[in-house]
Amino acid sequence: MTWLRALLAAGLSVIMPGAGHVLVRDWLRAALFAGLFLSASALFLPIEQLAAAGPITSVDEITAYADVMSEETDSMTQFLLSFIALFAAIDATFRALGYPPSGADTTDGPTCPECGKEIDEDLAFCHWCTTRLESEASDEEPAHS
Repeated sequence: MTWLRALLAAGLSVIMPGAGHVLVRDWLRAALFAGLFLSASALFLPIEQLAAAGPITSVDEITAYADVMSEETDSMTQFLLSFIALFAAIDATFRALGYPPSGADTTDGPTCPECGKEIDEDLAFCHWCTTRLESEASDEEPAHS
């Protein structure tokens, strides 16, 4: 399931940078990548020519937009937008897979063996991933002599 989630996060980030981070529930990075992509698009894409092409009402008009985009944008702009989308996709993929483990270096208490996040010692399960935790007392068998 983790691989499927990572692939879906990558695919969403290629379509719209930041959307894959929403799937992973990393809200700050989602806002960062979406804002970066939208601001770069507003600065570098030919907005006037795209607005002159009119609204998209059929599939054939998408090709008109694609023609305007390919003719009116230089290769540096295309590279910049592609780089942002690719970087967002790679970052969303690694975040969905759990690399780097979030908070693993800063936790002082016990961590969950399944997800690696800090757990509450009073609970018998991880409140992040709901994995049942075996207590140390139940691991030790009482000695019968």
